[in-house]
Amino acid sequence: MREKAVQIAKSIENDIIIPDPAPEWVSVAFVDKYDELEPILVKDSVQCFLRLFVNCEGKGMSWDLTVTAQTLTFIVSFNALQCAEVVLKGMSPELYWMHANPNCINEYGYFALHEAAERFSVDMIKLLLRHGASANVRTVGNNIIENLLPLHVAVENTCLHKYLEDNLEDNLSRSQNPLDYIYKLIHLLCLPEMKIFLDTTRLLAEKTNNLLQELWNYIEDGKLLQSAVLLLAAQEQIRRGSSPKINDSSKKNGFDIINNCIVRLSYALRLEKGSHGMTPELLEERKTLFDYTWLLVDVISMSVKIFLHTFKHILRCLMPRSFNMFHLSSKSTDFALLEIPWTL
Repeated sequence: MREKAVQIAKSIENDIIIPDPAPEWVSVAFVDKYDELEPILVKDSVQCFLRLFVNCEGKGMSWDLTVTAQTLTFIVSFNALQCAEVVLKGMSPELYWMHANPNCINEYGYFALHEAAERFSVDMIKLLLRHGASANVRTVGNNIIENLLPLHVAVENTCLHKYLEDNLEDNLSRSQNPLDYIYKLIHLLCLPEMKIFLDTTRLLAEKTNNLLQELWNYIEDGKLLQSAVLLLAAQEQIRRGSSPKINDSSKKNGFDIINNCIVRLSYALRLEKGSHGMTPELLEERKTLFDYTWLLVDVISMSVKIFLHTFKHILRCLMPRSFNMFHLSSKSTDFALLEIPWTL
């Protein structure tokens, strides 16, 4: 009987998105283990974790031949990478060869990847993705904001950073210089302190379907800061292709698609005369917001081209006879990739 259970445990797939099958009493039993489990996860001690699992015979931590979503989420919340890897692999006899499914939603309505995104743990996100976690899972339930992707969690929490709150004006107006505001916004997002936030967003964006649609949703909702975060973090993915919901062509530059959408919406707003219940003040606010967004998209979309053009010019001036030895590519994530034959 044990051998059959082991075989079933080993065969359970990770790529199936399922609700938490564990009954309520399992969750209650897990809560009783918080005090024991917390110091183990703080130290990220695999040995102590496995010992606890054996001592309690997996009660409260496993159900139906799998490690529960609640257990995995708790491990992720402490960024306990080694313990997480053990339960995701499921190759330990102490776990009876059971493993955790990263695509099993917990009782609170979110997935382990949402937890990792909230904590901006790039290593944990990579680990979960390697073990089959989907970046396209969404929150669901009465006790949580519904329909959020892990990408949304990363973007929204990035916008709460103190640097942004302290240095950006809440209200936009036509009296201030829009270009100055956009440059200031980009500067703040490119500070070293913001790197981990953009890295997290970039990693999730690479695995998120219909990325342009998610970006357009932010733009259409008037969320300038969120749009800026996603534009900066995911500009390489945006350049590579489009969303089928926005445009039929998968080859068109995503920045061009977004710009066209902004132009159409901005033009429609300028034709608006206060119908559909929109007051003149709100209408003017929407117009200003889309003007800023249009400028933001344009500045970021042109940044790589300007960088490459300037860098090539510098190389030509400094080393005119050696310039042909250099190959400059705009496809690199770091904006420019130099392949230099140093041995020459």
